[in-house]
Amino acid sequence: MYFNDQSVVFYNGKFVKAKEASSDLYSQSLHYGNGVFEGIRSYKTDNGARIFKSYNHYKRLKFGAEVMNINLEYSEEELTEITYKLLELNNLEDAYIRPLITTGANMSLLTSQETNVVIQCWEWGKYMGDKLLKVKTSKFQRPNPKSCFVEAKVTGHYVNSILSTNEAKSEGYDEALLLDMNGNVAECSGANIFMQKDGKLYTPPRGHIMAGITRATIIEICQEEGIPVEEKFFTLEELKSADACFFTGTAAEVVGLQSLDEYEFPMKWEETHGFELMKLYKAEVLGQRVKENAL
Repeated sequence: MYFNDQSVVFYNGKFVKAKEASSDLYSQSLHYGNGVFEGIRSYKTDNGARIFKSYNHYKRLKFGAEVMNINLEYSEEELTEITYKLLELNNLEDAYIRPLITTGANMSLLTSQETNVVIQCWEWGKYMGDKLLKVKTSKFQRPNPKSCFVEAKVTGHYVNSILSTNEAKSEGYDEALLLDMNGNVAECSGANIFMQKDGKLYTPPRGHIMAGITRATIIEICQEEGIPVEEKFFTLEELKSADACFFTGTAAEVVGLQSLDEYEFPMKWEETHGFELMKLYKAEVLGQRVKENAL
């Protein structure tokens, strides 16, 4: 699904066939989850492949490596150049890109000094599809921000996402919604959340969430398009009185919700801000959005 005999990855300074790359069975990433990664998208445009907000993604990757004491010597610009070359070698333009930084063999709980830099890419549609989602409130919470760096994409953190997704899927839902330690709405298992109420959008503030790059882009588009948006805490009860709701993420892009637990969002999706933003976001990533205040 993710690679074939011809697929190429970037691995520790070289472009190699994916099937020839290997990992260390004693890696600290494998044993303890001490690694960092990113999810990035490239889009086919009239001018060729366009990696959306590559610098922002690689800046976050470097932040994650820094807080986890993982050595990563590449600059954002170098990583971007490598990624464009990788797309070319794989003959891809519309692609999902997965940079992954793993740590070497070390059974102690001090970060290994050995670092492996891997970048992979493959064709991948919208992670959550295009249909409206049926969502379950999870029994699992987002990690306490005093227990880890919640804004770093650390590989081990995503056990929390796997637990909540398994729970939701096993009960016939499409996705899981997680609350934070204070009982406020945080995010879904792999994307941020926006709710619409009385013509205005609300999204949880930074602090207990993964501060998504797509989330930030949606806020920017709202501000440019005159769509009212506010970052604030809100409860599950407040969400279950909302007119509409949608998730945002690099893999998911923008996807609407049909229901949350027993609550059906009453507003027709095609009449919501989320539907409008889904189209505006697509134009943005393709470099086709015309800003009204542009000269």
